[in-house]
Amino acid sequence: MDLGSGGGFPGIPLAAALPVERVALVDSVGKKAAFLAAAVDVAGLSSRAGVAATRAEDLAGESRHRERWPAVTARAVGSLAELIELAFPLLAVGGRLVAWKRGDIGAEMQAAGRAIGALGGGSIVDEAVRVTGLTRHRLVVITKHGRTARAFPRDPATRRRQPW
Repeated sequence: MDLGSGGGFPGIPLAAALPVERVALVDSVGKKAAFLAAAVDVAGLSSRAGVAATRAEDLAGESRHRERWPAVTARAVGSLAELIELAFPLLAVGGRLVAWKRGDIGAEMQAAGRAIGALGGGSIVDEAVRVTGLTRHRLVVITKHGRTARAFPRDPATRRRQPW
């Protein structure tokens, strides 16, 4: 599942390249979701990639999505702690969140540790992107170790009032 898929990166290339049964491209903005659906169709990926014009919080409430996905990707969606809160309810135990981040993420990593502890526990690995021109970019890979309580994810207003 690619949260905040927007322009289709990395969701569409992953759907094309990986030997997976299904990829979900999720964006809460209807126009972006319509673009994604058109791009998936033009790329010939309709049998492997689906588009959902909804919020991650809503998907987490559906039994067919809750704790079912082996991997969730996100790029430019929010802070690392917020990504954890949105992704962990969707990830299966043992699943991985891969977050594309940029710049100094020291403060984000501290908050991420608190979120990981509250949402089921896990391990975190911070890897530099080794591509010319992307020297300040990082891939943060978080493996989920336990179940996530039904209370998560919290609604957006609560997350703003009580950040990690």
